[in-house]
Amino acid sequence: MSEAPEEVPPAGPGHTVADTGRLAAFSDAVFAIVITLLVLELRVPDFHEGELAGSILEETPAFFAFVVSFVYIGVLWLNHHAVLRLVRGTTLGLNWINLGILFGVVVIPFPTAVLASALDDGNADDLRVAVVMYSVAAALMSAPWLLFFAYLRRHPTVLGSHVGRDEVRRQEARPITGLVLYGLTGLLGWIVNPMLGLAGIVVMIIYHGLTSEGVRAGLFRGGRGGRRG
Repeated sequence: MSEAPEEVPPAGPGHTVADTGRLAAFSDAVFAIVITLLVLELRVPDFHEGELAGSILEETPAFFAFVVSFVYIGVLWLNHHAVLRLVRGTTLGLNWINLGILFGVVVIPFPTAVLASALDDGNADDLRVAVVMYSVAAALMSAPWLLFFAYLRRHPTVLGSHVGRDEVRRQEARPITGLVLYGLTGLLGWIVNPMLGLAGIVVMIIYHGLTSEGVRAGLFRGGRGGRRG
């Protein structure tokens, strides 16, 4: 028999607060499905006898795109896990914003497949389009995260007792950085060189991975000033 949901005190007039358990479970399931779907783009190549090694090497673009997106989705999951630690419960508004985050997640396999195809084809124009598409998808992914933190700042009663408004404001800088820099990365890939744009995407993924617990708790501050877990 399943346990009854944990009761969470109301956040205020017009805001019914529920336990984050169902939201976290549903989100984890979506992340797990999407990160698994990425492997479907990998395939056993056609090869002649004695040429398997060479044929596998020809699939390197697909392997590269898979690794980039696997790490990216993993970083998004880490960020999602960290942000849920800020709240004591969820509301209808937060649930809708969370669906926006998950929408951005489920879209990722498509630009991944396009990127792998463009890398394999080797055409600079096609690769430029693929890099811009991936950058746009990543930039748009930042928008619901920004809404999430804005919602928390406007509804502090949803925050956990260990979290203050100042911490939420600091966290807002991360999706703003993602929105701006992913957009600039797309422009760099389109105007200058698509490989530079692709390198920018990788750098941004690393940045969000290193700061998944917030900039103050990230590598750039040596782990000082983080939240007490």
